Amino acid sequence: MIAPTGLLAKTFCRFREAQFYRQKIIGDYIVDFYCPRAKLIIEVDGAQHYEADGAEKDRIRDDQMRALGQNVLRFSNREVLGNIAGVIEAVYDNLCSDESH
Repeated sequence: MIAPTGLLAKTFCRFREAQFYRQKIIGDYIVDFYCPRAKLIIEVDGAQHYEADGAEKDRIRDDQMRALGQNVLRFSNREVLGNIAGVIEAVYDNLCSDESH
């Protein structure tokens, strides 16, 4: 079975509108995916992110990324594996809204 980040990486290879980098260092963090043109960070979260400690660390991290002018989208592993079309639609919508600014 393919990992959620692997599935998303394969899908992003087909995007012609924007380039995504996998495992990109931004500040003190390594993000799952980064699109510099849109200043978009995409995180794919496993179960540990939904525990109190993980959720708090994610909130702090997201706040720091937004302070750097980045947009952050988070998806669960389950969303990526079970609704890849919905995930891609959300990413694409974010890319399109970025172009209108």
